[in-house]
Amino acid sequence: MTDRGVAGDGRVLADGNELPLLGLGVWQVPNGPETENAVRWALELGYRLVDTAQAYGNEESVGRALRDSGVPREEVFVTTKFYPAREDAEAERSLERLGVDQVDLYIVHWPQGGPTWAWPGMERAHERGYARSIGVSNYGVSELDELLSVAEIPPVVNQVQFSPFKYRRKLLEACEERNVTLEAYSPLGTGRHLSDERVRQIAERAGRTPAQVLLRWCLQRDLVAIMKSTHRDRLEENAQIFDFTLSNEDMTALEALDETGGTERALERRWW
Repeated sequence: MTDRGVAGDGRVLADGNELPLLGLGVWQVPNGPETENAVRWALELGYRLVDTAQAYGNEESVGRALRDSGVPREEVFVTTKFYPAREDAEAERSLERLGVDQVDLYIVHWPQGGPTWAWPGMERAHERGYARSIGVSNYGVSELDELLSVAEIPPVVNQVQFSPFKYRRKLLEACEERNVTLEAYSPLGTGRHLSDERVRQIAERAGRTPAQVLLRWCLQRDLVAIMKSTHRDRLEENAQIFDFTLSNEDMTALEALDETGGTERALERRWW
């Protein structure tokens, strides 16, 4: 039986694969010792989901940390993302850099060039056994529907910026209706939300840290959360979210912080 570590029972995807509820992301972490240490510490602390991308430039270090950790490969859910400015969405080069035969989840990082053009390559990666599951990131409802209308193998995950401050309620509801799991990146607002006085008041009432409150909100909204830290103590602290519950009053107060109007869009503006 797989050791689920800090990730609770996991979220079963539409294709039957199980995704841990809490993961480490390594966006903007340099390739080399910083990434290796973050991944190694996370695995030591029980994290079993590691999220990287071709665009991050640190797949090699993620792979090295996985090998050096002593944790069996089958116990770690590894995600990487296709960089859509490139021509071929098949995953061989990522596998080489990671030093693995297969990733657990392979995602189109953003819908550059339209939401469908990369998908045949993603499907080939799945069919050839390079990726157990395939999904997308930064797709709004219209982009998701355009892809679903042509996909032979539907995406099982949509990874988007999501938090009480980015509570894209219509997008979440649409993903649930389409059997696509929503995965939240930047649930702490890259650290910005931790100093918000309203979050701090809720944390104080709960006897928890602001980060724990924001991550717990994700869990209670049935979201998978990808958080980032390169500090061992923060990684340990942020994993301690499975032994308390936010009240309905606190959940409602957090959702009142939304700045998106409950949008069905994944992004306020494009970066490509």
